[in-house]
Amino acid sequence: MGRLFDVALIAVILLSVAAVLVESIPRYRSGWGPELRTLEWIFTGVFTVEYVVRLWCVGKPGRYARSFFGLVDLAAILPSFLSLVLPGGQVLAVVRILRVLRVFRILKLAHYVGEANLLGKALRASRYKITVFLFTVVTIVVVVGSVMYLVEGPENGFVSIPAGMYWAVVTLTTVGFGDITPRTGWGQLLASCLMIMGYGIIAVPTGIVTAELTLASKASSDSSASPDDAVCPDCRLDDHGPDAIHCRRCGAELIREVPDPT
Repeated sequence: MGRLFDVALIAVILLSVAAVLVESIPRYRSGWGPELRTLEWIFTGVFTVEYVVRLWCVGKPGRYARSFFGLVDLAAILPSFLSLVLPGGQVLAVVRILRVLRVFRILKLAHYVGEANLLGKALRASRYKITVFLFTVVTIVVVVGSVMYLVEGPENGFVSIPAGMYWAVVTLTTVGFGDITPRTGWGQLLASCLMIMGYGIIAVPTGIVTAELTLASKASSDSSASPDDAVCPDCRLDDHGPDAIHCRRCGAELIREVPDPT
């Protein structure tokens, strides 16, 4: 029954998100606005009751309220009440889609959860390298934006250093909106160099995360494999290769433990 309730709740979540999306379309909002708003308040009432009941049922309501799913459940009901003081705030109700993450637990898709944990581990391992990379990118953006402000000037659209920095970000990421473009020869030369640099910079975080993901995947497969039976008699290290003769740490001759036939 609990699983059936959660599946039904996910269906209600999807319907509520669909109602918010439909309400944002002017044609449907003008024709079905009151009905959609009434439906939104019905969904909000359901989620509010469900949230209060969860707090009442769990053993530690404070811990649940501060957990990830507890905060998501709270965020699912706040936008409707926010719309009472901030018109249009109900569009934030689309955060309810995060509650669909429960499907991994409900349907027992443990394999996908494990893969998500593996990806999270790789991202955490690469956070320092990514931080250094981002500081480097920010430095390039500030320097190039300042130079473009000096070279092009307000007459060519670079009215300030922040405007030059905005152009540098757009150019470095190869987006190229075209709302601000260099007019002078030196500016176009600098823009060309920045565009070429952008292609190389985009690949850096991908390579960092991919390398860490490979290491995390290898470590996970190694930990799930059966341990080797070669044990060093001196340092007791036991993770040797199947054909190892001497300990890779201290060099002592290995002792291979024979399993008890009983």
